[in-house]
Amino acid sequence: MIYNKDLALKTAELLLKIKAVKLSPKDPFTWASGIKSPIYCDNRITLSYPEIRTFIRQNFVRAINESNFEPEVIAGVATGGIAQGVLTAQELGLPFAYVRPEKKEHGLSNQIEGEVRQGQRIVVVEDLISTGGSSLNAVQALREAGCNVKGMVAIFTYNLFKADKAFKDADCALITLTDYDHLLMKALEIGYITDADVKVLQNFKKSLS
Repeated sequence: MIYNKDLALKTAELLLKIKAVKLSPKDPFTWASGIKSPIYCDNRITLSYPEIRTFIRQNFVRAINESNFEPEVIAGVATGGIAQGVLTAQELGLPFAYVRPEKKEHGLSNQIEGEVRQGQRIVVVEDLISTGGSSLNAVQALREAGCNVKGMVAIFTYNLFKADKAFKDADCALITLTDYDHLLMKALEIGYITDADVKVLQNFKKSLS
């Protein structure tokens, strides 16, 4: 769910401005999976821009406060959600933890780093939602630890059907600051892409769904 349409367009504008999101329909990027993609997203770049970093933190906090989440702990998804999660937790005056993709193979074999207790209400912070698999893996780990995951906030989602279904099936509310559709709207508005490029980008999204 998009938190706010105007906010979605503003967030998209900022991500495009600092090249946290790059669009290249004519010369696609190659993802780690081997997929040829006309879009590349690296929201970690936002951390290098204090004003944008603050904008994201403030709007995460606003979204959380205006929801019925009432968290007792903020948890970040490693690695992209850690820094944003820390900033959000600090603003809210709440404890922070983060969730690894899997348990460590040494030491205490932790998957959750930081202190969480059974029954605690937790909001998870993520930077990017694609299929939702890695994000919901973190939710599952917290639930297995006995935590009450109220929902997740993220900067950007590709709006894939499989992700929407996965979050619904997991009964996990998702709030994002912007999404693929608003990103294309803003990119077209500022002349970053053409109408023909929009069709390529829309077809790419359909191919992933």
